Amino acid sequence: MRPETRQRVLDAVAQLGFSPNQHAQSLHTGRSWTVGLMTTDGIGRFSTPVLLGAEDALGAGKISVLLCDTRGDAIREQHHLQNLMDRRVDGIIVTGRRTDPRPPLPGVEGIPVVYALSPSTNPTDTSVVTDDRGGARLAVEHLVATGRTRIAHVTGPQHHAAARERARHTVEQLQAAALEPSTGRIHHGEWSEAWGRRATEAVLRTAPDTDAFFCGNDQIARGVTDALRERGVTVPDDMAVVGYDNWDTMALASRPPLTTIDMNLSEIGRIAALELLRAIDTEPRPGAHTVPCRLVVRESS
Repeated sequence: MRPETRQRVLDAVAQLGFSPNQHAQSLHTGRSWTVGLMTTDGIGRFSTPVLLGAEDALGAGKISVLLCDTRGDAIREQHHLQNLMDRRVDGIIVTGRRTDPRPPLPGVEGIPVVYALSPSTNPTDTSVVTDDRGGARLAVEHLVATGRTRIAHVTGPQHHAAARERARHTVEQLQAAALEPSTGRIHHGEWSEAWGRRATEAVLRTAPDTDAFFCGNDQIARGVTDALRERGVTVPDDMAVVGYDNWDTMALASRPPLTTIDMNLSEIGRIAALELLRAIDTEPRPGAHTVPCRLVVRESS
């Protein structure tokens, strides 16, 4: 088509307010222009930002999104997966409430899949994950830079990947600064304020010269600040406290508000969506792609 003819057609389209028929486009291109978002935790504080980040990136184009909540049930997951395949989706993003690796979706050969936050156990799949090593480094470097040298680490249950990885990297970062945990060990427990309060008593009983707590999540950190206040310990003058997750409900309501590590969950979702579009349009990039964390400094440190 000659350029001047093409321009006359485009002008006529604009004047008539014409919009292309998506069904006809699908028949022509072989694509449905639809992507599935599958989560194990549809209203979770971790999966929701991931889903919103993905939806924002996909919605910026002409992609429609189908959200499926499996509620952590394998049978429900298989049901939703079959529905997505019946609708001939162009690709699927899978996320969950934890950072533990998960088995890949079965029977999806030929359909691009990207795993966000909860990586696939198959290293040839494409996963987008948080940087727990970088998060621990930011927290420890911040505490050391403010003069803290007797740092305790209180975190969640050892069978959770997030607790294990953050603890391991915390010890590495302390050793890099010629330090060790103030009590000589990591304190594993629950992801709860109650555990934070109990752990505070245990830490100060063992190592009363502790001058900082780095906590595996904001709930634990809030429990720590409550216990310190009850003891008459001033935060941050006498003791610094750093949390993890940047969960507003906890971090901002804490007294004082918490310095914390933000996992950039919405960015994980956005990158996952871009990786999926890349896999649909050209070819996938297998392996785990890490999204950096960021330090949010508030009054607790």
